[in-house]
Amino acid sequence: MTEKKSFLPFALPSIGEEEIQEVVECLRSLWLTTGPRVERFEREFAETVGARYALAVNSGTAALHLALEAIGVSEGHQVITTPFTFTATAEVVRYLGADPVFVDIDPLTLNIDHREIEAAVSEKTRAILPVHYGGRACAMDEIMTIAGRHGLKVVEDAAHALPCAYGGKMVGSIGDATAFSFYATKTLVTGEGGMLTTSSEEIANRVKIMRLHGINRDVWDRYSSDKPKWSYDIVAPGYKYNMPDIMAAIGVRQLKKLYRFQQRRNEIAARYDEAFQDLPLTTPQRGSDLHSLHLYVILLRLEALKLSRNEFIEHMSEAGVGTSVHFIPLHLMPYWRDRYGLKPDDFPVALDVYRRTVSLPIYPLMSDDDVERVISAVRRIMERFS
Repeated sequence: MTEKKSFLPFALPSIGEEEIQEVVECLRSLWLTTGPRVERFEREFAETVGARYALAVNSGTAALHLALEAIGVSEGHQVITTPFTFTATAEVVRYLGADPVFVDIDPLTLNIDHREIEAAVSEKTRAILPVHYGGRACAMDEIMTIAGRHGLKVVEDAAHALPCAYGGKMVGSIGDATAFSFYATKTLVTGEGGMLTTSSEEIANRVKIMRLHGINRDVWDRYSSDKPKWSYDIVAPGYKYNMPDIMAAIGVRQLKKLYRFQQRRNEIAARYDEAFQDLPLTTPQRGSDLHSLHLYVILLRLEALKLSRNEFIEHMSEAGVGTSVHFIPLHLMPYWRDRYGLKPDDFPVALDVYRRTVSLPIYPLMSDDDVERVISAVRRIMERFS
């Protein structure tokens, strides 16, 4: 009797003994909140992406919020972004009393269509917020040109994009500010957590204050200087967004493995590309720049198949393989739909992609056998329903 294989999850974090030992040492140090490990993580992260400043926070959402606040987005303003993203991208705009203005996506890259951005600019627009979907960089030359022409700031949502490059420049060093996520499924994990990078001293100073209650000196600054440790000033009504050293302990070790992780993802993606080339689906268009391969997204050619996208996912689950969908477009969600009176066909490319998209497992802990399991499941379903 053949032993039934266990379910292959869609994503798993790649945590090794190095991360575990670093966390243990952090606990033994008794310094658990923002401290020396956060400072080290920020310094090494800035060097990795080529940014002047890196500021660690407790989520990618916090990084986006702080970035928009720091560039002056406030009530009555507009921020141009994509509906093909997780709700955090747009919700942070609402935190500040501003409104997101959605622009459809490019059908090849699945990133915001830069050709449609300029038509969305108004006198209320203050920023463009591109999302590097799946780990492929947006058309940043064109976006930065549009921003410059209209006096706008660019805040990049790089939750998927580490390591990622555009035109030889690392994402994290291109726009006015960039937000990264270290959620448990991302290419670098700290459990939760995020990082904001910028080359602007003004933005960096504002973020450093606002991430911790508007205090002008965080705990580590106070305890590592000669000034009275109890002394600080409140200079703004800030937030509780700082990253603790326990999270940074994982991050400093993950950062050393970043390109090794990316290489493994690339190997898996190449195997998928080869195995799926004769099937009625479209594989990701990765371009010539560095792609993080956070996601491997296939688009089903439903006209050539006798099943829906949802049915395909159900069959994959029955085969013991986890999948996901990235994303349900925001204009289909009740809040965004109702607040802005949006209709499904308002963003036809995003709608069409959503109906056909499936994200397959792609993470460093996958063995070659795991990869073949995914391939076999996809091929069996395709052959059955073609």
